[in-house]
Amino acid sequence: MDRHKVKRQRLDRICEGIRPPIVNGPMPARPLVALLDGRDCTVEMPILKDVATVAFCDAQSTQEIHEKVLNEAVGALMYHTITLSRQDLEKFKALRVIVRIGSGYDNVDIKSAAELGIAVCNIPSSSVEETADSTLCHILNLYRRVTWLHQAMREGNRASSMEQIREVAGGAVRIRGETLGIIGLDGVERSLGLQRIGTLQDLLMHSDCITLHCSLNEHNHHLINDFTIKQMRHGCFLVNTARGGLVDEKALAQALKEGRIRGTALDVHESEPFSFAQGPLKDAPNVICTPHTAWYSEQASIESREDAAKEIRRAITGHIPDTLRNCVNKEYLLLAAQWPSIDPAAVHPELNGAVAYRHYIIQCDDANDICRKKRCMPSAYWHRSPRHLTFSCRSLPCMLKTKGDGIVPCNILQEGCRETKAYEMTPMP
Repeated sequence: MDRHKVKRQRLDRICEGIRPPIVNGPMPARPLVALLDGRDCTVEMPILKDVATVAFCDAQSTQEIHEKVLNEAVGALMYHTITLSRQDLEKFKALRVIVRIGSGYDNVDIKSAAELGIAVCNIPSSSVEETADSTLCHILNLYRRVTWLHQAMREGNRASSMEQIREVAGGAVRIRGETLGIIGLDGVERSLGLQRIGTLQDLLMHSDCITLHCSLNEHNHHLINDFTIKQMRHGCFLVNTARGGLVDEKALAQALKEGRIRGTALDVHESEPFSFAQGPLKDAPNVICTPHTAWYSEQASIESREDAAKEIRRAITGHIPDTLRNCVNKEYLLLAAQWPSIDPAAVHPELNGAVAYRHYIIQCDDANDICRKKRCMPSAYWHRSPRHLTFSCRSLPCMLKTKGDGIVPCNILQEGCRETKAYEMTPMP
């Protein structure tokens, strides 16, 4: 068999199913924007109707998303009820920006998104007041045992005698003089008149109540575990309105049963939607659980949706990621060399016109050999990084020559093709 034909077949197999990375270029006339895990677009529509077509999916996974959205959606809005892994992100063929309606973005693989040319944004200021108010409610509830007193009355306990009051309200504690430990303040403690503790261990040892407000990442998963619980003061309280993955619920349940933790209030859980009938907390005492609603109020919901729609609008009408206000993976995008570092209009005169460019990325062992030959492609923009070479052009007046493997015409390399060999550019004969 012709070895060039074999090589073409091998390249086709490599390219099959790989989502082509998207670099800056002209948007479609009316790009498609989809709300992935919701169905109400009444807030977003007035902001986006003149620049985009807005649709909703109401999906819990990418398997439930319509093929048209997977193929054509340029922007995506999402809450916290859907997760986008690399495998999920690769299903989207035209996606350029994801906006998380809320502050947390641990349900999106932001590094993989950057490698695929997708900017990920969040709304960090959304629901700050609501979450703080809910946290204070939970703390007061744990100290004054309001939930359990209400439940006792619903069950018919009148608590008329002192002995009955002592029994039903047992565990209520005076708050004055207690120490509150806050994990995750993002440097604002000085403006609030708070004292910064040097290490996590010191905070755990000196706090009577601990509340979590940090984002979830690969470094702090199960931040509260059996080891850190043993470092806490005996009988402390724990409140979590941040992310469920911060707490090892098995270790927490055991600590509640042993009395090492006096009580806990959780608005977020390792597995959501949460059910008391399942999971390690079902038999644990002194637990208050709410269904990930600490962030919610009518005003906060509308404001966060408006801000998310405005971020999508900036992505459509501006330059990604420079015009985005809250791009959380911008650093990864630049490392992946997906975005030009010079004015794109100087490189592509028809950038804002109707001409569509084809985009390619080739992963190399050494991109230096290619960049030395870049003069053979005056119509292309080249950006070099240690392992990636990205270019876009309307025509490729050249051929790719792999070292030791003969000549391979460019049109064989499907968009998104990735090879692990170094290439050098040579002009077409």
